[in-house]
Amino acid sequence: MAASGAFRAQAMACAALDAPFMARALRLIGDRLAAPGALPAALEARLTSWPGDMSARGDAVPLRLAAGLHARVLEGVDGDLARHWPAPAGMSDARLWDGLSRALRRHEAHLLDWLERAPQTNEVARSAVLIAGAHALGGPLVVSELGAAAGLNLLFDHWRLEGPGWTRGPQAAPIVLRPDWTGPPPPDRAPRVVSRAGVDLYPRDPVADRLRLMAYVWADQPARLARLATALRVCARARPPVARANAVDWLAARLADRHPGACHLVIHTIAWQYFPAADRARGEALLAEAGARATPDAPLARLSMEADGRRDGAALTLTQWPGGTPCILGRADFHGRWVRWATAIPPAA
Repeated sequence: MAASGAFRAQAMACAALDAPFMARALRLIGDRLAAPGALPAALEARLTSWPGDMSARGDAVPLRLAAGLHARVLEGVDGDLARHWPAPAGMSDARLWDGLSRALRRHEAHLLDWLERAPQTNEVARSAVLIAGAHALGGPLVVSELGAAAGLNLLFDHWRLEGPGWTRGPQAAPIVLRPDWTGPPPPDRAPRVVSRAGVDLYPRDPVADRLRLMAYVWADQPARLARLATALRVCARARPPVARANAVDWLAARLADRHPGACHLVIHTIAWQYFPAADRARGEALLAEAGARATPDAPLARLSMEADGRRDGAALTLTQWPGGTPCILGRADFHGRWVRWATAIPPAA
């Protein structure tokens, strides 16, 4: 996909996810990329000669550039850009582009650096699915997260989930998640996490990498920014362990251990698709092999929230061993705005 097309496609995705300013800004950049010479020379050359897939299914290049601009605003170093990012209501496209084009030129070197780093949002609202799935399992849990970033979703049991007339999670939770929930409430079997750990190729520190994590949240979504800021403060105290490693190598070691009296729960949210195909195949084989060794007193479960090619959010799947039959829990918005929950969850075999 050409650079201009990648930016326009990402703009459409932002519009669908309630980020109208981001949609507008990325559309304007995409339109200018279609006419050579509108962007600073080095930046334009990098974007138009990108060697891989620039889209959200690949390298997510438009989000890398947007995050670099957002970082300048969050740092408070560019008052002119801050007046355009996000643009106030009524600002014309011409005025918005004038502000963006000046910022692109002022911060060209900074933006070229941000283009080299893949986005990591660590979206806390995805914990709604993890809370619900963990309540479906109940009992003591040993949790392993693949693609954990800073580990914010490893702390899912610290947050509270609220639906129509029901609540799951601690009453004094610092974060309350209220997605538009359709379907029955998840089972009321409060889980107890006895240990937790995660893995990421590029784990993020909740203090040192705060700016980077905040910058990847879209500038016209203040509720997401506030939720992330709270989660980072909690995570800075709790410090869930996140290893720097290949996820599947790490998973192999985690699955080698048995946990009598607890369920080993493997979780991943919008991460599996980014693993190389060979790693995904090996990961599936490792889970199947570990599942074959699972027993009723040391069960294994896998809870995933992942894109499946459909446009209506991500698929929610729970697989439990012994047994190993995947159960479709429903679907959820990629940013956790809504959840369509299944009517029944079968027990493990």
